Amino acid sequence: MKDFSALLERLYYEHGNLGKEKLLLDYFAATADPDRGYALAIIAGTLDVPHFKRGLVLELISQRTDPTLLAMSYDYVGELSETVAHLWPGTPGESPELPPLHVVVEELLSKSKSDLPAYVARMLDVMTSAERWAFLKIGGGTLRIGVSARFIKQVLAKFGNKPVEEIETLWHGLEAPYTELFAWLEGKAEAPAVHERLTFTPVMLAHALEEKDYARITPDIYTAEWKYDGIRVQLVASPQGKALFTRTGDDIGNSFPDVLERMNFNATLDGELIVRTAEGIGSFNALQQRLGRKNPSKKMIEDYPTGIVAYDILKRGGEDVRGLTFEERRRVLAEELALHQPQNMEISPLVDFSDFEQLAAHRSAAIEGNIEGLMLKRRDSAYVAGRPTGPWYKWKHDPKLVDAVLMYAQRGSGKRSSFYSDYTFGLWKDEQLLPIGKAYFGFTDEELKQLDRWIRNHTTASFGPVREVEKQLVFEVAFDAVQRSKRHKSGFALRFPRINRIRWDKPANEADKLEALEPLVG
Repeated sequence: MKDFSALLERLYYEHGNLGKEKLLLDYFAATADPDRGYALAIIAGTLDVPHFKRGLVLELISQRTDPTLLAMSYDYVGELSETVAHLWPGTPGESPELPPLHVVVEELLSKSKSDLPAYVARMLDVMTSAERWAFLKIGGGTLRIGVSARFIKQVLAKFGNKPVEEIETLWHGLEAPYTELFAWLEGKAEAPAVHERLTFTPVMLAHALEEKDYARITPDIYTAEWKYDGIRVQLVASPQGKALFTRTGDDIGNSFPDVLERMNFNATLDGELIVRTAEGIGSFNALQQRLGRKNPSKKMIEDYPTGIVAYDILKRGGEDVRGLTFEERRRVLAEELALHQPQNMEISPLVDFSDFEQLAAHRSAAIEGNIEGLMLKRRDSAYVAGRPTGPWYKWKHDPKLVDAVLMYAQRGSGKRSSFYSDYTFGLWKDEQLLPIGKAYFGFTDEELKQLDRWIRNHTTASFGPVREVEKQLVFEVAFDAVQRSKRHKSGFALRFPRINRIRWDKPANEADKLEALEPLVG
């Protein structure tokens, strides 16, 4: 446990990817099974300790700390695990012995809901602050140490000198403590057998189309499809079961049981998950009502019915068809859908064009109907994991822009926990500002420091980790689309808002009015 705690602390303060990579490689090389496997699961976010949750930790610290001190500390720190790690009144002796990581994890997994609080308290009593923070993160707290799931797979690939695509293919067929995986990476065993398990296949990605690429887009070489405003999914159906993965390999099948139920084929498909309405494809805002709901109600499923626009096939039965050309795979996909006719699933229609000018006209005309732009795919391209240059391009609509006024700021998490980095902004309606969205990126580190200073000097009220500020600072906000929303006071919801520019020069009374969004709704 001590070594794992030291690893997390060093990862937290290490800013460079190469430094993080070396820390992880050294840890995996020096640490025995099953400790390194459980460490991998915690960092990758695949370890689930059902009863060790935020509520338990909050209850324990509330029993041991003055409520005002706890509230003020949490307000300042902005993150519960770090707050508890420093406030916990335990007084560890000199370098107390802690159990190995695997013993700690196995104890947490085996304890009943009633016995777990006492065990957690005993552990926190004998730990240092850094060890407490690492221990509390085992319970499912977001680590925020700058190590993504993709990054950890790249580290594993380097550790075992294997292609990262092989790691991703095996990943969902394995579970903690990953002893089979490490044995293979170290050359002590064959690759883990996952053919009898549902696995994710790394997806093929597209490059953004740039002006220098326009000349190569001709109808004899490329096809065109609409880029829908949904989420990219991979549908896996086999004799072993069914799964619905995101483009990064997260299993979201529990949130969309209606999609799983309609998967009556034996294949792996690539497509777009959308909400299907009587008028056509619903907005991304409608789809968001379903995202993250692990057990959606019958009414939720009825109110937001889903559909799949399928645009590729990776496997048919036990046959891998990724090596076929795009046109050949499309024929196989059409045959599969025609054979099984799964409900609310359709093949992505092609967009006919005779030259690039006509293609550009199609893109310009498609500003409604929840279409983000176009996908351009070489007719002869194989399905290659990753982002190869040339086979696929995405040509999205140019972002929409409005000048909005900063209204509220909230503390960030992890490395940003000492800065106000999450911003709520609004537009004018008469003399009142109404919030239209939140954003937490689009600025440099230096701009973040400037914004933090401005916010601290212009605060008018505080609500826990949130500050209300004087209505003086204007952001140029970029976003992909806007929809009407009953959930927001303004009546609008922005798609993918981000800070495009900080308008230090612009008076707040010259920011846009709410009606500026009206012509952009689509």
